[in-house]
Amino acid sequence: MSALEWVLQLVVVALLAAALPFALRLERALSALRRDRAALDGSAAGLAEATRLAEAASLRLRASAEGAGRQVAEKLAAAEPLRDDLQYLVERAEAIADRLDGLVRVARTASPRADAAVPAAAPAPGRSRAERDLMRALLHGGQTPNGAA
Repeated sequence: MSALEWVLQLVVVALLAAALPFALRLERALSALRRDRAALDGSAAGLAEATRLAEAASLRLRASAEGAGRQVAEKLAAAEPLRDDLQYLVERAEAIADRLDGLVRVARTASPRADAAVPAAAPAPGRSRAERDLMRALLHGGQTPNGAA
């Protein structure tokens, strides 16, 4: 072997010796990458399962929300006639309260002798017995027909 061949072989050996640490570092990086890949595959499987469970929960939630919406609509439909009845009763009660208020004002301004002139014993048409008794009590200063206060 000639000297040139020895020099070239020494250069190749030196280059191989310089490449050895890089090869070791590369091998460690590849093994870490393989470990990370296994963890990533496991994470991807977990993510797929979580996504499937979330979609199922979303469908159940949507179904229960639709059911609740139907129930609310049914309750609302059942409550509307009651609301109308209550509104009618309130309007009627306000009209009766206005009439009572007017009669109380008249009774307060009238003298005790004027109370006797009011036909309290005559039943008013369209009034219930409770209304007549209340009017009699208001006109007679808190006395009920049987004398109790």
